Amino acid sequence: MRCLSAYIAAALRRPLPPTVNEKTKHHILDTIAAMISGSRLRPGMKALSYVKTLGGVKEASVIGSRVVTTAINAALANGMLAHADETDDSHALSQTHPGCGIVPAALAMAEREQRNGAALLRAIALGYDVGCRLTRSLNAHQFREDGHSTHSFGPMFGAAAAAGALAGLRERQVRYLLSFTAQQASGLSCWMRDGDHVEKSFDFGGMPARNGVAAAAMVAHGFTGVDDVFAGERNFFVAYGRKPEPALLVSGLGVEFEIMNTNIKRWSVGSPIQAPLDSLHELIREHRITAADIDRVVVRVSHQGANTVDNRDMPDICMQHMCALMLVDGKVTFQSSHDQKRMRDRAVLALRRRIELRGDDGLTAALPSREGIVEITLRDGRKLSHHTKAVRGAANNPMTRAEVNEKGYDLIAPVIGKLKARKLCDAIWQLEKLSDVRSLRPLVRPR
Repeated sequence: MRCLSAYIAAALRRPLPPTVNEKTKHHILDTIAAMISGSRLRPGMKALSYVKTLGGVKEASVIGSRVVTTAINAALANGMLAHADETDDSHALSQTHPGCGIVPAALAMAEREQRNGAALLRAIALGYDVGCRLTRSLNAHQFREDGHSTHSFGPMFGAAAAAGALAGLRERQVRYLLSFTAQQASGLSCWMRDGDHVEKSFDFGGMPARNGVAAAAMVAHGFTGVDDVFAGERNFFVAYGRKPEPALLVSGLGVEFEIMNTNIKRWSVGSPIQAPLDSLHELIREHRITAADIDRVVVRVSHQGANTVDNRDMPDICMQHMCALMLVDGKVTFQSSHDQKRMRDRAVLALRRRIELRGDDGLTAALPSREGIVEITLRDGRKLSHHTKAVRGAANNPMTRAEVNEKGYDLIAPVIGKLKARKLCDAIWQLEKLSDVRSLRPLVRPR
């Protein structure tokens, strides 16, 4: 408790290493792009319309709208926007999508406290450090198998840490912050049965961001509480840990930065589909194959991944549909992966019927690495295969600044316009020069 609370309280005074500073910008742009594109999707529109009914003191902006509301309300809406789709980042070892909870919380509190861009960068990197370590300390895979939602627990503590640092909480107050967050920590892994993605966007982004900001705001207002929630009698780990490792919460703090271990998606689709699309993209590039050449396709991923994306009704989380689209179009875009009409396209449907998805024991054993194998039988009898072991955008195969910038711009421009999208991307790449995060407000509003 002493080590963790002291680290959080002093985080904004510690400069980030240059590589960490740069990677943090990647994830801020990626998450803001997810928010803006998500504002036009059903979960995002529901979040926007709901928050408009709440009113509240004008502290922070709701991305993709002209609404300015309380930091807590803005965090809720922006968190849902960030996971309204499957474009946001992920952290394999902690089984979380950290950005959709942490970035909205940090943005809301930075606006409320009129913080500068450098403080925002440090707070977000801090949030990833705390949030990702939290579920790792609970044995993330087992925690999820027991029915808990790692995607809610970890980002909630990450959001609280980022918001608490930006609120200027002292070490003693950070202890209270962690306790207020622990009391709100919740989430069940039944989110995977949410066919409309609305509750899932709340579970992954909206709830963690809202609760983290709420905890920070209450403690900043003077709330006091238990000061040893991770260590004392009847503590957090007693309640939630089967075989917890509390020491992981502080192991490597300030030396190992979890944002460096976080993945950015190359394709705007569900995580289990990333590796097969990489494989198909490479096979198309290398062998110049088209949909007309295909006799049969077998796609192999982990059993967990196969169960999640097998013949789903939503295009961007349906493995067979997305692989068919890649073969028919030769590429996948945000627009094509969200075009419900394409799920009834005759050419796509004809090819989809020849695509088989299988859960694979070996790829399940490779988790948390999301690998994929694509095996193609061509009409001329040739057989092609490609095994993607490191998805493009994964921590061990990261996207470049140019690639992240291209993805972000493509998600942002249709909503706010090309000129404003370019200005927003440029502003994020130069965050250290931003004297007040509120100056981003005009750039995140729709046309």
